[in-house]
Amino acid sequence: MRSRSYANTAKLARVVDVEYQQTLAREFVLSGVGLHTGCRTNVTVAPAPANAGFSFILADDSRLPAAPQFVRSTVRCTTLGSTTAEVNTVEHILAALAGMGVDNAVIKLDAEEVPIMDGSALDFARAIAAVGVVEQRTPCRVFELRAAIWIRDGDKLLVIVPAPHFAVSFYVEFPHPVGKQFISTGPITPDYFFREIAPNRTFGFRAEIDRLYAQGLAQGGSLDNAVVVESDGYMGPLRFPDEIVRHKVLDLIGDFALLGMRPQFEVIAMKSGHALHVAAVRELLAPVAGARAIV
Repeated sequence: MRSRSYANTAKLARVVDVEYQQTLAREFVLSGVGLHTGCRTNVTVAPAPANAGFSFILADDSRLPAAPQFVRSTVRCTTLGSTTAEVNTVEHILAALAGMGVDNAVIKLDAEEVPIMDGSALDFARAIAAVGVVEQRTPCRVFELRAAIWIRDGDKLLVIVPAPHFAVSFYVEFPHPVGKQFISTGPITPDYFFREIAPNRTFGFRAEIDRLYAQGLAQGGSLDNAVVVESDGYMGPLRFPDEIVRHKVLDLIGDFALLGMRPQFEVIAMKSGHALHVAAVRELLAPVAGARAIV
């Protein structure tokens, strides 16, 4: 294993070249509706060269890299944008790519939102498993944390600690019937992600639906692509008893894919969401920004 340490990261982290980068063996195409825009979207996910990372290409050929400096909104989803283009709800497909061990991919869209599919990352993960991945003979980069950091917003908290592998511990607290839920994952390997994380669907509370519609959100939401929570129970069966917190882990994995490297640390999250996740990624990248240009 070869490693590089940089003077400006000595106290926080080092970037380690380990194993090889991977991309898709071939492209795949999926179609569906956008959860928030309600638009019909076709998405083509294709191989990308080594060191390319993840990027979105829109119908007008605008390219949006999956990087925190391109995040334009974290309201209900993670939105990437520039002065001329934007793409909504990128977190599920990014979670699937990162969770399934893909380092480089191009995501082509003919509309401005990634299709929600069934509300989880399972369709994306299945498609990745079906086409397979290939090594690119270029060492991949692992972000190895050396010292714990934390970031807080009121009662929302993220603590990121050194660990031998990427793992997540997540606590949520919502009104009945969700209540308090907690999960501490194993190492986020492709097999673990596929079995334990990818199937868990996005969720919303029935009482919020009118407010979301008024904000122009959830235009494509339905019982086919979301867990709807009522005051006395769930509208439809759950895939896991703790599906709500498992989906929060899925979102976190997708947001941390903006790091552009494989995480080697544990994230301990309490009531956090997209805004705090993206803020944490920015905090992590700040000391290594100079290193990224010379690897």
